[in-house]
Amino acid sequence: GLIGCGGRGSVAAINFLNAGNGLSVVALADMFEDRIAECRKEMKNKKGAEVADDMCFTGFDAYQKVLEQDIDVIIIATPPYFRPTHFKAAVEARKHVFMEKPVAVDPVGARSIIASAKKAETIGLTVVTGLQRRHKHDYLETYKKVFNGAIGDIVSANVYWNQSKLWHKDRKDSWTDMEFMIRDWVNWTWLSGDHIVEQHVHNIDVANWFIGKFPVKAVGFGSRQRRVTGDQYDNFSVDFVYENDMHVHSMCRQINDCANNVSELIRGTEGYTNCANTIFNPDGSVKWSYEYPLNENGESMNQPAISPYDQEHIDFVTAIRTDTPVNEAERTAMS
Repeated sequence: GLIGCGGRGSVAAINFLNAGNGLSVVALADMFEDRIAECRKEMKNKKGAEVADDMCFTGFDAYQKVLEQDIDVIIIATPPYFRPTHFKAAVEARKHVFMEKPVAVDPVGARSIIASAKKAETIGLTVVTGLQRRHKHDYLETYKKVFNGAIGDIVSANVYWNQSKLWHKDRKDSWTDMEFMIRDWVNWTWLSGDHIVEQHVHNIDVANWFIGKFPVKAVGFGSRQRRVTGDQYDNFSVDFVYENDMHVHSMCRQINDCANNVSELIRGTEGYTNCANTIFNPDGSVKWSYEYPLNENGESMNQPAISPYDQEHIDFVTAIRTDTPVNEAERTAMS
């Protein structure tokens, strides 16, 4: 069952269907009928998959109707504000969950996610979240090298997500305030957590992953300069402080026509890494690089053979089918 049939939810359903044989999406829930119609069209065109009319539900309570169905798995891809409520209900219904990031927008939501994650663990449910770098083969191989000492002891890190503005929806006269905000959700802090949470969580999570710890305090600032809708900031700069006074600088920005950078850098006593595919010596020379598969012309594909968006669902389905539960919800809430 899919809860949240927007762009990310529709693609996540297809990623799930790509993850193995004998998989099907049989129930859909969304606030709006047009999003369900678009999702059904997308799945039929790309995977030949069809969902029955009486298994499509709309409104704020649509998620409850999906959870009542005889299904094994729930994909949660609603605006982030709703995810703690939907995750709690899915766990109580004893469903395995794939949940998009971020899993919450505030401390109350994060604590709810952690509590539900612990309950999911006790009853053997698998929960995978949409931090696909943790399922990307080049990141995984780089992490293994760093874990085994390739850059020595980690001393600092920098993480970035600087890009142009994301999408926004122009309001229609027929929309209520609530409908407008939900359709325009990525621009509203109460729905998205702001882009440091909604988007930059990827990079912050990579720092926590490679360092093996979470920060103990942080000092940050941000500002709003250019937004044309919503109430989010345009930019953030945060100094995260870890144990032993190790610092990680986090920088994210969504403004057009500026220098862009989406990356991570972890520095150690014996070198540094971009986390994605390369480890460098202190002098900048390459110590190790990931070998990507070759295409039919014998050239590097510069990316893993399997999309990480498919791979996270392959790992999800495999964990369920082999009865080896994994649970990523708490660490995602922490990041």
